[in-house]
Amino acid sequence: MPNHAELADRTHRDEIQSLSREALECLQLEKLNRLLAKILPDNQFYQQKLGGLAALKQLEQLQQIPFTCKSELLTSQTFARNLTWPIEKYVRFHRTSGTKGKPMAVLDSAEDWDWWMQVWQYVLDAAEITSEDRALLAFSFGPFIGFWSAHDALIARGTMSIPSGGLSTLARLDLIQSTSPTVLLCTPTYALRMAEVAADNNIDLQNSSVNRIIVAGEPGGSISTIRRRIESVWGARLIDHAGASEIGPWGFSDRQQTGLHICESEFIAEVIDPDSEEAVAPGASGELVLTCLGRPGSPLLRYRTGDRVQPAYTDSSNFVLLKGGVLGRADDMIVVRGVNIFPSAVEEILRSFDEVIEYRITAFKERELDGLTIEVEDQARDIERIKEAIEVGLGLRVEVILAETNSLPRFEAKGRRFIDNR
Repeated sequence: MPNHAELADRTHRDEIQSLSREALECLQLEKLNRLLAKILPDNQFYQQKLGGLAALKQLEQLQQIPFTCKSELLTSQTFARNLTWPIEKYVRFHRTSGTKGKPMAVLDSAEDWDWWMQVWQYVLDAAEITSEDRALLAFSFGPFIGFWSAHDALIARGTMSIPSGGLSTLARLDLIQSTSPTVLLCTPTYALRMAEVAADNNIDLQNSSVNRIIVAGEPGGSISTIRRRIESVWGARLIDHAGASEIGPWGFSDRQQTGLHICESEFIAEVIDPDSEEAVAPGASGELVLTCLGRPGSPLLRYRTGDRVQPAYTDSSNFVLLKGGVLGRADDMIVVRGVNIFPSAVEEILRSFDEVIEYRITAFKERELDGLTIEVEDQARDIERIKEAIEVGLGLRVEVILAETNSLPRFEAKGRRFIDNR
């Protein structure tokens, strides 16, 4: 059972989520002005971007601040351009994954890292983690931030954290059997990879100690077919989470597991058309823009995340809900014979087939048109049913190629199944 301190903290976070929209925006404005007062005397990056704007009288004035893009943060030096303090004031070094372009080093002060821990508690609340749980973290513990912050947030909650960096998949499965964790933290891809290795070695995951899985790093955690598949092979409940090295842990699963809530007490969210840069109509999808209200050492205002989302409001929380979580990357969209396609939409269809073990999507340019091929490792060796499902689901026929078993790459961290050769 949670102790008194845990219950008090959880109650406080529940109260924040129940704030009216007006009260929440007042809180956001107060935190934003507090952040600006702290960073502007020293942060040259935002001194230049904001001009003479030092405080906001109302939240609508946020629109006067230019967007921040990742390309602006990259320098020929090692570290991102938005640092507030001298390097000596920072205690944490991490680096973006580099799945899109050059990896970027991001730094956190001790104050920044404490903020990470506080925001992560919303994710742990959603997973109903207590000090009686044990959590196994299945990632490499390299410079990518991965679950480093989760590790420290678990410890702050009084939960045992079991790192498994450097171990093979089979060794991690053995560690689950010997230490009996109740929670697993990994990417959706790796949860399925562990299930594949378990099946090959006659390990019964459904009767393991793991009853909850927290995933991050890929859209799959909020895609219904992928979520159901992971929950089925593990016999565990899946909880999605979203964040990024440069912005922080901004999203946590809703109670109905239909998407991700943005932690609006710590982030101001906007959704824009990526081309016009104007706000989208209510209920429409677009690119997520976030203003971080903490992390003064590496602040980000109106940061274009590149994530495509569809916002909605529900009765379960006054924090905005992103239906289906992160739907994909805004720049991953391809147009095949007039049809807009995101790789996540293809993945949702492929993962509806239990016999499909692995896949790879390749986009290419043929004269002036985009093209698409899909390679699948299919235990049923019947690609016609896959072609038919894609035609029904997406409204077009694409080339589907049967790949030999174990011929496609496997991934521990973010899966790289979309190859863009355009």
